Amino acid sequence: MLSLLSANTRRLRRRIQYAQVLKGTSFLATATFCAAISLLPIGARADESFSVKSTLEDTKLYFTAPLRWDEEDWIAFGGALVAIGAAHQFDEQVRDHFATGSKAVLNGGQDKNSLRDAAPTVALIAGTGLYAAFIRDSDGYRETWALVEAGVLSGTTAEVLGLAAGRERPDATTSPNQWRQGGDSFPSLHVSTAFAIGTVFAESGNDEYRWIRRIIGYGVAGATGYVRINENVHWLSDTVAGAALGIATARFVLNRQNAETRASVQFEPIKNGWRVSYSMRTH
Repeated sequence: MLSLLSANTRRLRRRIQYAQVLKGTSFLATATFCAAISLLPIGARADESFSVKSTLEDTKLYFTAPLRWDEEDWIAFGGALVAIGAAHQFDEQVRDHFATGSKAVLNGGQDKNSLRDAAPTVALIAGTGLYAAFIRDSDGYRETWALVEAGVLSGTTAEVLGLAAGRERPDATTSPNQWRQGGDSFPSLHVSTAFAIGTVFAESGNDEYRWIRRIIGYGVAGATGYVRINENVHWLSDTVAGAALGIATARFVLNRQNAETRASVQFEPIKNGWRVSYSMRTH
């Protein structure tokens, strides 16, 4: 009876800690979203890329994407599962390597540095939005929105999968096989959003500065994965799953961006009539 009560108490404590972390992460995500919107001028917000209808359509297509996967997509999905399974075989060894000193102490799955570890990813969005606002670049506004969309879609999916898996973090248990225990370790939320946002950042824009974009985007993503393992708050397989989810989400967002063609007709009054101009964005 006492052991059952103790187990329930520990589980309740973990849920409270998780709720606190989730509250902080949700606040950060909401603040980032609002900041990104505030950076968009009225004209950009009126663009179809930022409309509620377009966002809802993207969300529907994202969560129903597996229904339209082709052979290549299913092969990629299978490859991701193999990579996650292979990483799982090394979860204990990797934990033993990094969990030394104070990091080896089991603290019930606390994640004290959650907001700090998310800061570089948020900085990519903020920096892109601020620069776009500074030079008043419509493509920059679209890229900022794509970064936000990639982060929200991947983060939401990671949250749902995390609740369903219920895996304990490596700072809550020494066993990597504690599933459905009320944890939130698998997949890594930070890594999934970092790879989603970092990949969109790396592969957007023109090719002149592609190498710089890739160093920054993939660098932030990879560093986030390393830090989460090094701090003993995620198993290796958590980060591999998060990376796979983030890259898949970024691929979806980039494909949606590339598939869109934006056309507009403008009427300008001139002497003795009107001037009609037509423009189409094809890249």
